[in-house]
Amino acid sequence: MSPWYVLLVLLVGAERLAELVVARRNARWSLARGGRVFGRGHYPWMVALHTGLLAGCLLETWLADRPFVPALGLPMLALAAAAQALRWWCIIALGPQWNTEVIVVPGLPLVTRGPYRLRWLRHPNYVAVAVEGAALPLVHGAWVTALVFTALNAVLMVVRVRCEEAALASLTRTPATGEVAA
Repeated sequence: MSPWYVLLVLLVGAERLAELVVARRNARWSLARGGRVFGRGHYPWMVALHTGLLAGCLLETWLADRPFVPALGLPMLALAAAAQALRWWCIIALGPQWNTEVIVVPGLPLVTRGPYRLRWLRHPNYVAVAVEGAALPLVHGAWVTALVFTALNAVLMVVRVRCEEAALASLTRTPATGEVAA
């Protein structure tokens, strides 16, 4: 296993820790404004899956002695970097409304700037997660980790997107009738 790949995975891990710092700050902001947390049941699974991705990248590469193949690794490195850029574009666009948990603040409008202005791409952050989850392991040939993460992430994203959509829909329902406001 290449030392630079270990460094890359450790840097992604450090980026995840930075996300958690931002998420905690944003959670305090949201909760202070009456924010409601949704979907706490799936959150530990999401944390475990993302931790497992990083561990899997290193373990599979080391235990299976996966070689670095430039024809695959370099394009995957570019995709992983693009996924990071998209993720941080999402974080910046959502500002204090971004979080690793599903927290919605009543009365705040949907964000329509940055990648969220693309109506056909409702959850761009999850595109970043999916691309990174496949690309990061494949940078150094960890194809089993890429496949396992992708499959488990697909299942988790069904749960997560349904949770987010329900949380967002709850903001547009009128309290008296429960009907969706126009």
